[in-house]
Amino acid sequence: MKTLQQILNEKKHKEIISIAPSRPVFDALVIMAEYKIGALAVMQNDKLVGIFSERDYAREVVLQGRSSKSTAVAEVMTANVISGKPSDVVDTAMRIMSEKHFRHLPVVDGEKMLGMLSLGDLVKETIADQQRMIKELESYIRG
Repeated sequence: MKTLQQILNEKKHKEIISIAPSRPVFDALVIMAEYKIGALAVMQNDKLVGIFSERDYAREVVLQGRSSKSTAVAEVMTANVISGKPSDVVDTAMRIMSEKHFRHLPVVDGEKMLGMLSLGDLVKETIADQQRMIKELESYIRG
């Protein structure tokens, strides 16, 4: 099973897509639409301070009747971020995400954010790992 660092290394877009906490929610939505992603890292001076997701927008902006152009990301982001380590394996990350009910996991080494993985990234790797295992077993059975 691969580590989170190995999956990050294989991602098509390796840059960290982020936004400053002081920026308006509208700007975050524009960035998310441009990159076709469901969450952004919220970074202050190269330090991860939160995550802003589609869920945050729906629950904290739309349902609360706030304006996306006048509400700062810091007001509605998820500040208590759970992160993974580069050495964590896919199964560990998926278990944490499932238990805590979130879909985007920042990968952090000490204070440095290395990237963000989605539940989709991890499911894709799990399927690929299972397919590799099936081929190995078929090869073993054929002898």
